[in-house]
Amino acid sequence: MGQEQTVKPLSVGLRGEAESKVTSELTAERFGNAGAPVYATPMLAALMEQAAIAAVSQALQPGQGTVGTRLDISHLAATPVGMSVRAVATLTEITGKKLVFAVEAYDDLEKVGQGQHERYIIQTEPFFNKIAAKGKK
Repeated sequence: MGQEQTVKPLSVGLRGEAESKVTSELTAERFGNAGAPVYATPMLAALMEQAAIAAVSQALQPGQGTVGTRLDISHLAATPVGMSVRAVATLTEITGKKLVFAVEAYDDLEKVGQGQHERYIIQTEPFFNKIAAKGKK
């Protein structure tokens, strides 16, 4: 007999984390900022989104997912190659299908980012059908 996935209730306070080791492929230099071998802001943003996804992944119903719609962050400090960055997202608001998260990120020594992220709950099949139809136009 297979084990069923336990669905947590979707509630304020859910928390998720994501972590990344900074490599040369993840630096600002790779995004065109010559001479800046530090963790790139777009990678920080992506890590914060991953943390938010993790926060609610066990609370969604089958056939549901989330999509990011807004990200307002400050990149507070640079992180060199070799260090790790850990993002934490905490669900702070649920308004219908809109989810709002407080996001923070830390490297091995200090807080390197903070802000707010919004995601919307979607029904995955209709959403991806709509995208497929859009791609055919």
